[in-house]
Amino acid sequence: MSILGRIKGEAAWRLAYPVAERLTGRAIRPKLRQLNQDCMLPPCERRRQAAAELADIVAWAGVAVPYYRDLFAKLAFQPENLKRDAAYLNDLPYLTKDILRAEGARLLREGHETSAKHLSRTGGSTGPAADIYYDQAAADWSSAVTRHARASIGKPHKLSELHLASRFPETFPWKDRLKEAAKCFAMNRRNVFVSDFEPASLDQLWRQIRRIRPHLLHGPPSTLYRLARHVDALGKPARAFEIFESSGELMASYQREAIQRVFACRVIDRYGLAEFGIVAYQMHDDDRSLYVYDSFVWPEVSEEGEIVLTGLKNRLMPLIRYRTGDLATLSEDSRGYALSNLAGRVHDLVSIGGKIYPTHFVQDLLQRIGGVAEFQIEAVLPTPILRLVLESDRSADEVHARIAAWWGESMRVEFIEPAALKLTGYRAKFRHVVQA
Repeated sequence: MSILGRIKGEAAWRLAYPVAERLTGRAIRPKLRQLNQDCMLPPCERRRQAAAELADIVAWAGVAVPYYRDLFAKLAFQPENLKRDAAYLNDLPYLTKDILRAEGARLLREGHETSAKHLSRTGGSTGPAADIYYDQAAADWSSAVTRHARASIGKPHKLSELHLASRFPETFPWKDRLKEAAKCFAMNRRNVFVSDFEPASLDQLWRQIRRIRPHLLHGPPSTLYRLARHVDALGKPARAFEIFESSGELMASYQREAIQRVFACRVIDRYGLAEFGIVAYQMHDDDRSLYVYDSFVWPEVSEEGEIVLTGLKNRLMPLIRYRTGDLATLSEDSRGYALSNLAGRVHDLVSIGGKIYPTHFVQDLLQRIGGVAEFQIEAVLPTPILRLVLESDRSADEVHARIAAWWGESMRVEFIEPAALKLTGYRAKFRHVVQA
């Protein structure tokens, strides 16, 4: 790292980050210190403390959250039993995304109207998307987990990071851009924007990465794999970053191997979701298992092999025994609980107007419009069909006009009901791109 880079990194962590915390009313660093202490404990002691937190938040939810209060009464469920044995959690049914959407505000604690809320929207890989709300403490815990995870693989705050973001076809107001610039300085982060996978776009992306030379590069594995193929074909591979951190979708073995070979970098995987944030992380290069932050979530696996999580920190919208829709093996060793053999979260490619786009880019655009619960693209040539499920209060005409302004006649748009989505996988999992 250059001297200027070191100075910038130290300034970000010691000056800009504390100031940003104070101005935004956040308390991430104290939680990071607590998380550092927790992770030093033996797994059995972490599990004991987590079981106590589990019993506490379930009991609290049964009093403060209308949905759980009614559910516990209907089942005659006694939360105090969890203090004796966490196995009593099995007496509760699973929580699903369908329940989230149907119950809405009944899953928020009473008196939430006066509380600060941080909105996160699910990706929609297991059916129409749902809104998730964090309280301030839960949002801070989630940020602390991210900082801890990266430090655990040798990327402290003072070392730079680069985030691959979607390039929107419109200009943000200058105040938003100024706010984002200040945030990036405090985070010691740069953003590079990506839309399609055309050769010219990949050339530009590679030039930017080589110019910035971050310590850690974060983004979808499908994007880095496509870039690796492009750079490899040029015959001029070069090392431009130390670590690639994969997120947002399942990373296949062939993607990992290509990225590692072409860029001569470490490749680190993680598992996170909008409902909780990062919950499991690859801590060791020689072990591809993802170790669970068991002081942050209580992990289970259903009879069908599906990851089931209970959040221990969010008292605005507690999620108890939530079925994620993703499959994995849950095991325990001397370091704690680990996820392996992960399956799910596959992103596709689609041709629009003669250019190749990843579906996560389309998803980001639609989330910017707002009010789109789910989408699916039927790969019909020469003009694919974009089928949208809208929220009940969203205007179809307005959504259609925004999409037409971006893609013109290169994309047909149809509005459908959720039942018309083409399902192709386990528990209503589906691919965003389907064939005619």
